[in-house]
Amino acid sequence: MGTEEYLLDKFKKEGREEGRHAEALEIAAEMKKDKFLIETISKLTKLSIEEIKAL
Repeated sequence: MGTEEYLLDKFKKEGREEGRHAEALEIAAEMKKDKFLIETISKLTKLSIEEIKAL
């Protein structure tokens, strides 16, 4: 694998991870609005408690 292919794969992976994180934040915000416990939101979304409290 050449440098260009390596970098392209790396950036694609980072983009997918950022997209999943953004989706988890959206889900967590809805769950928080619906009065789910922060610990439950964290467990289900894999977000930190600090991230959820900041929403």
